[in-house]
Amino acid sequence: MRDDTIDVTLSCEEWALVSALRGVHSNSLKARVAALLRDLLVFLRDPKCAEMQGDGVPCDDVRASCDQCMHVAEMIDSMDRLSR
Repeated sequence: MRDDTIDVTLSCEEWALVSALRGVHSNSLKARVAALLRDLLVFLRDPKCAEMQGDGVPCDDVRASCDQCMHVAEMIDSMDRLSR
């Protein structure tokens, strides 16, 4: 990660996310979490997977019951349970 700074207006919820990431003390853990969040956000911006369905067309609906989409949903549910 670069040390450049930027001026930006954030909502309270956005600031809470940034602040939480900044509060992670371990640099190696912070880098892993930042990479995970970037990858998750890439997926969420265009939620589909490359898994071919029975008709040979890639899945474009995260509500489908394919293994990859279900795994992401289960991971998010698990993280939600752990945070409570």
